[in-house]
Amino acid sequence: MLILKGARVIPMEGQEFVGDVAVENGKIAAMGESLPCDNAEVMDVTGCTVMPGIVDAHCHIGMWEDGMGFEGNDGNEYSNPTTPELRAIDAINPFDRCFVEAREAGVTTCVTGPGSANVIGGQFVALKTHGNCVEDMILKNPIAMKAAFGENPKRVYHADKKMHTRMAVAATLRKTLAKAVEYDRKLRLADGDETKLPESDLGMEALLPVIRRELPLKIHAHRADDILTAIRIAKEFNLRITLDHCTEGYMITDLLKQGISDTGAGIIIGPLFSDRSKIELRNLSFKAPKKLYDSGIEFAMMTDHPVIPEQYLPVCAAIAVREGLPEYEALKSITINAARITGIDDRVGSLAVGKDADIAVFNGHPLDFRTRCVMTLINGVVCHSEL
Repeated sequence: MLILKGARVIPMEGQEFVGDVAVENGKIAAMGESLPCDNAEVMDVTGCTVMPGIVDAHCHIGMWEDGMGFEGNDGNEYSNPTTPELRAIDAINPFDRCFVEAREAGVTTCVTGPGSANVIGGQFVALKTHGNCVEDMILKNPIAMKAAFGENPKRVYHADKKMHTRMAVAATLRKTLAKAVEYDRKLRLADGDETKLPESDLGMEALLPVIRRELPLKIHAHRADDILTAIRIAKEFNLRITLDHCTEGYMITDLLKQGISDTGAGIIIGPLFSDRSKIELRNLSFKAPKKLYDSGIEFAMMTDHPVIPEQYLPVCAAIAVREGLPEYEALKSITINAARITGIDDRVGSLAVGKDADIAVFNGHPLDFRTRCVMTLINGVVCHSEL
């Protein structure tokens, strides 16, 4: 057993306290003031802040490898606008040095997957940021199916005349979902009779959990009209969704709240710490988190790594505080909210007995840009330490 002793503990569920956190067999074994230390390894972290490892709810780490150009670019498959059969786990390089930089900043879980070139891009995975092979890093796979609206699929498939308009993007998604519904219907009618089964289709197989509401559609949507189209289609097909980026969501909070009520959509905003590199980012604003909070909308904050490198997720949260978001809400957006919205809060996102021992130790307040992450534990293993 390892005991982190004497820290300010911010569990993200329950009240913060000054005391100890005990770790055993990869899990949090106990928390409280003055835990018994018999037969335990003790690390004195007095004066430090202990909190759950940071969770990035949407990124592409390991798929656009740092400093490699084309050879390390494995995030977008431009050969077809609908590629649900693609799996992030087949593209991620666990030796991408950005995993090291992530855990050195206290980021312990990343939800990563294909980019937004395609209307349907493939499966996302939730990974721990420590390990030498993807299988050892997986927390949940698949965790979502990627879909995209707006400028990106329009731009990518305009040149070869596969689609030019937002109408075509939406219609392509509808057509593919309808095909999956029909594939599912035929499977059910066959009832195991091999002579009646439809011809095997890997893409349709990958979409079955989506149309059965077992797997959320993770929807890239920046503009308000794209956000509303995503909600419209989710209602038509009774889908579980998250609205990722949601850049103009703060401009339509009443409509967004109704859409959340109708679909149960999770909101994941960002990247906010970037330039307005394309038209649909013209209303990008760090005031968005405060406006969503004021409207009663729960959200997570993300990096979209490599757009914003993983290690700057706490900086994004800190800037949101500068713009009026309460400090605790900012911390929630990169811990428990991110875990809850992506469906992994049973294991990560907060410090609680029985949860994974994914812990970040800071030498000051986590949202002070001068603060360093001085220790990171993932599954109870110290994988970064400056102590």
